[in-house]
Amino acid sequence: MTGTPPVVMVSLLTRMLVEAFEGPPGPWTYFTDASPGTGIFATIGGLSAVQASERAGPGRTTIAGHIHHVSESLVLSTRGLRGEQTSRDRGRSWTVSTVDDAGWPDLRAKLRREYHSLRVAVETHAVWDEDALGVAIGAIAHAAYHLGAIRQRLAPP
Repeated sequence: MTGTPPVVMVSLLTRMLVEAFEGPPGPWTYFTDASPGTGIFATIGGLSAVQASERAGPGRTTIAGHIHHVSESLVLSTRGLRGEQTSRDRGRSWTVSTVDDAGWPDLRAKLRREYHSLRVAVETHAVWDEDALGVAIGAIAHAAYHLGAIRQRLAPP
């Protein structure tokens, strides 16, 4: 039995990261709608700081809180792929819940930076063992979950 070649695995992981954050890169998808604007960046791109700070859903979290949480999680995933020790305590990543007109673009920019860092870490990772693959797949699943949570808040009634 042969394993999946690393180049194929990296291509699939990268495609799924792109889908979660930038939207589907082709006519079909793994987990989002096939229509444009379904990735995290497009979903939050037109929101104001007020909209991002509205409390809703279970736990009365905010979209800003989700974005901060995902950003912090991306940092941990990137560190994990680099072989650095990371904490499993995600509670501290929920410390931001509201943003102002200056803070909202900064938070979105941080998300883009951390996404880019993780994407580079995936694309350049040398040894794909169970731990590394778990970190990458976990990051994708986590982003997809939060994308869904955010999009549900914005869906028409």
